[in-house]
Amino acid sequence: MTSPSLDVIRNCFEGIVPAVLATCDAEGAPNVSLVSQVHYVDCTRVALSYQFFNKTRRNILDTGLAAVSVLDPESVTDYRLDLVYKETQSEGPLFEIMKAKLAGIASHTGMEGVFQLLGADIFSVVSVEATSGPFVLPPSSPRNLLSAVRRSWGELGEARELGALFDRALDCLGRYFSIEHAMILMHDEAAGRLFTVASTGYALSGIGSEIALGHGVIGVAARERVPIRVGHMTSDYSYGAALRDQALDHGIEAMDATQIPYPGLPAPESQIALPIVVGGRTAGVLFAESPEPMRFRYDDEDALALIAARVGELMGAGLDAVGTENGARSAAGTAAQPINVRHYAADNSVFIDHDYLIKGVAGAIFWKLVSEHRQTGRSEFTNRELRLDPALRLPEFAENLEARLVLLQRRLVERSCPIRIEKAGRGRLRLCVPGTLVLEDIPAEDGKLTA
Repeated sequence: MTSPSLDVIRNCFEGIVPAVLATCDAEGAPNVSLVSQVHYVDCTRVALSYQFFNKTRRNILDTGLAAVSVLDPESVTDYRLDLVYKETQSEGPLFEIMKAKLAGIASHTGMEGVFQLLGADIFSVVSVEATSGPFVLPPSSPRNLLSAVRRSWGELGEARELGALFDRALDCLGRYFSIEHAMILMHDEAAGRLFTVASTGYALSGIGSEIALGHGVIGVAARERVPIRVGHMTSDYSYGAALRDQALDHGIEAMDATQIPYPGLPAPESQIALPIVVGGRTAGVLFAESPEPMRFRYDDEDALALIAARVGELMGAGLDAVGTENGARSAAGTAAQPINVRHYAADNSVFIDHDYLIKGVAGAIFWKLVSEHRQTGRSEFTNRELRLDPALRLPEFAENLEARLVLLQRRLVERSCPIRIEKAGRGRLRLCVPGTLVLEDIPAEDGKLTA
């Protein structure tokens, strides 16, 4: 019988059933122990979780040889992998992937606080052998993931604006992958944060909500530029905890007035975050979650990574930012009345009629638009002039501006603001103001925010 490949038996590496690891010392004395995690690296390598310096660890360092027994939980087939030790990684993308998965395993088994990853031991796989049970191919997925990717790939290519691309991506996840809860976040490199620009399946959209780089599966996926997947949720990657940490990092009072609620599920069991890469940089993250444990497997990760790559490719192609679907709901017919806009220079926070709208670069862009409109009556602007305006301090990459314009347009609609931004042509936008603007600029030295 032909030996199975690692690609075929990836179900064995989800951590549902502990693996059995056998080693021997230099004199040949055997030692058998359980190992928390065997991680699929590629078609020739696996990584084992290094958590304790014990007899097993000493044997591996002495001889460099090991054998591990892994079980497919669906076909109930046991496989033996003969291994040769190569190296240990204690930081970097692979380490962070295994750390996240191990945290989920620890939470599921009641071992939080006990399972702490010290390193990822990488091994070459010399041979794979089915040792017990029937060798059968794993049951097929309830979804045809290859077909889902193909259909999504074509539909995403039909988007002509960045906002439409985000919406199409989430729509494809729902229709072709049966993913009900998902969002797209863009990376603000200067601030070291990610902000939500599109979401689906939540009671609140959370447009504009923020996650710090390195926090939870989203922040780690962005920082390390690798997919992060957790099959059993853990407090280590809970966004309730992450947001509390952010509040402490930035000062509770400063966060209070401008905190947009994060839209995630209250009790997710599975989460996956995939970096959206443009020109070798992390431009954003595609994120999905589910109340079901082990909802996302290796095959789902592969398929969704292709969707994230397609989104990044199209972003890099220079899609226009502002579409017409939200602009069509401009303020025509709204009674003309004064519109109060307050701007805090400290962090470019903007309030409209005492309601928080946005902050950061998007806030600076909005303040520029309304200030020029108030001074000159001008309503039309070009993306190019915004990108070249030194006062806005935009990063050099084009999608940073486009993503912020999408965020700004959607926040205006979501907050039912009388002001709207709509498309005025290729690379041009129109500011629709149905009344008189009353502007108030609060200098940075005037202290904390007050709505």
